[in-house]
Amino acid sequence: MAKLNLMMLAPPVVFAGLVGVLAFGLGGNEDTASARQGGAAPALFLSDLQGNTFTSDDLMAPGVKLVNFWASWCAPCRAEHAQLEQLREDGVPIYGINYKDDPADALAFLDELGNPYEALGADPNARTALEWGVAGVPETYVIDGDGTIIFRFAGPITPSILASTFEPIIAEAQE
Repeated sequence: MAKLNLMMLAPPVVFAGLVGVLAFGLGGNEDTASARQGGAAPALFLSDLQGNTFTSDDLMAPGVKLVNFWASWCAPCRAEHAQLEQLREDGVPIYGINYKDDPADALAFLDELGNPYEALGADPNARTALEWGVAGVPETYVIDGDGTIIFRFAGPITPSILASTFEPIIAEAQE
């Protein structure tokens, strides 16, 4: 009878042990993407989808600007597009980096929804995204006039996030 009770306890004890090991192991890792916040934006030298180049020099211009990683196949990117258009209308320069996408699909996406980008770099192999610490698209970085990342946001910019998060951060950075 005692042997039977121990056998019944083994699966929950093993499961609890695995949960503990995973929680401890995952909890100690630093989020590399958020570690970029407060540091210099990583170097850029990308080919534009329209044949131009897009470099780090573009991010050194005075004023606040955004770097937005996106893709035509990304439904949340489509959902946030109206907010990017609004930011552009408000005078915020946005630099787009097209992530793991077919150039024709990316250009068709922009033809359909509008192009909010000052410059548009292509990142077909995700090398730039890796250097920036991008976890997935969409992901947006707020950059100051010195090329420093002052804020990183993973996920789509919704109207409420635009009003509650981006607009105050941009206004403060412009002061």
